[in-house]
Amino acid sequence: MWKRANLNRFFVALLLTAVGFATGILGFMTIEGYNFLDAVYMTMITISTVGFGELHPLSAAGRLFVSVYIFFNLLVIAYLVSVLTTYIFDGELRTIFKMFKTDQEIRGYHDHVIVCGFGRNGSKAYHELRANGARVVVVEQNQELLRDESGAGTIPTVVGDATTDETLLAAGIHRARALITALPKDADNVFVALTARELNPGLKIIARASLKTSESKLLRAGADSVVMPDEIGGSHMANLVMRPEVIRFLEMMNGLGPNKLRLEELSYREIRREWQGLSIRELDIRSRTGATVIGLKQSTGEFIVSPSADTRPVAGDVLLVLGTEEQIQALAVQFRV
Repeated sequence: MWKRANLNRFFVALLLTAVGFATGILGFMTIEGYNFLDAVYMTMITISTVGFGELHPLSAAGRLFVSVYIFFNLLVIAYLVSVLTTYIFDGELRTIFKMFKTDQEIRGYHDHVIVCGFGRNGSKAYHELRANGARVVVVEQNQELLRDESGAGTIPTVVGDATTDETLLAAGIHRARALITALPKDADNVFVALTARELNPGLKIIARASLKTSESKLLRAGADSVVMPDEIGGSHMANLVMRPEVIRFLEMMNGLGPNKLRLEELSYREIRREWQGLSIRELDIRSRTGATVIGLKQSTGEFIVSPSADTRPVAGDVLLVLGTEEQIQALAVQFRV
C-alpha cells in the first residue's frame, strides 16, 4: 500500500493550491462580476505572476482582493515547490515507487511468514527464515531499523503498526502460513496475536515475551508458542558452565561455528511414493545421504527420540533428520517428491 508513504505534506500542498485557485475564481466573479472563463483567466495570470494586464480596470475592492490573494498564493506556491523539491531530490518519490513495487510483490506471496518487529530478535528470525528458503514479509514502524540493515538486499516490508488490521492485511495475513511477533512490548505482542488469530484462524503464531506472566496471556490470545529470549539466554550461559560440549553441539545445529549442522523435517507426505511404507532401516537414510534420523513425530503428536530401525513411518508422521548442509541437500534429492 504505497499510500503508507509520507504523502501528507504533498496532499496538503495540493489542497492549498486547489483552495487558492477556487478562491481566486470565486473572488473575481463576486467582486468584479467576471464570468467563469474570465475569472479563471484572471486567477491564472495572478497566480503565475506573468504580468499580463487586467481584462478591465479593477475596483478598489478588487485591488485589495488581488493584493491579499497574490501574497497568499506566493506562500502556497513556495510551499508546493519546496514539497516537490523534497520528493524529487531527497528520494521520497523513489521511496513511494519502491513501496508500490513492494506491495505488488507481497500481493503475490502465498505460504509466507510475517515477522512483526525488526529489532534484535525479529532481524535474527528474518535472516534464519531467509537462509532456509522461506518467503518473509517484515512489518516495522521504524524505518531506521531497516535502513541500518547492511547487505540484506531488498527486504519486503510493510511500514506500519503491526497491531492494526490494515497493516496485517497489507502483509498478506490471509495467505501466510506463520507469523512471528517480536515487538518490544509484551502488550503489543498480545494484541498482534489476538488480531492475527482473528484474521487467519489457521495461522501458526510464534510470540516473543519478556515477562513470564505474559506467556499465559499470549497463549490465550492465540499464540501457538511463546519464546522468552532472556530466559533462554540465562539458561544458555549456565549450561555453558555445566555442559559446555552439549551447548557447542546445539550451536552447531543452530548454524553457529565452522562445522554447521542442520536439523531438517521430512514428513511422510513429502517422501517419494517408492519410499513410502518402508521402515527406517529400509530407507537407509544414513548410508544414502550421510544424514541421521534422530527423532520421529507420530501423527498422534507423540515424539520418539532415536526411533527403532524397524519403525515404519505412516501418514502424518514426520522424521527429524540431522546432517550437514550437503547431507540435507542429498536427502532432499533422494527422498523428497
